[in-house]
Amino acid sequence: MATEDCVIIFPNITYAMKFERKIKETNISVKMIPVPRSISSSCGVCGKFDCANETEIEKLCQEADVRHDGIYRVYKEK
Repeated sequence: MATEDCVIIFPNITYAMKFERKIKETNISVKMIPVPRSISSSCGVCGKFDCANETEIEKLCQEADVRHDGIYRVYKEK
């Protein structure tokens, strides 16, 4: 059975750090990890989170002016 997480990638480390600061002000669980090379070779850090929180993450980014290059679903076998 496959499980699903989402990752949000950023155009540069400045936005990744801003995102990390802002997300700590919420109760949303996000882990900062290296960007999977299958997704991007841009900024080396992304945020991994439960896809159920995608809407809240998008809202936070919009309100905090955190630019991102996309949110991707990542599947892995359990």
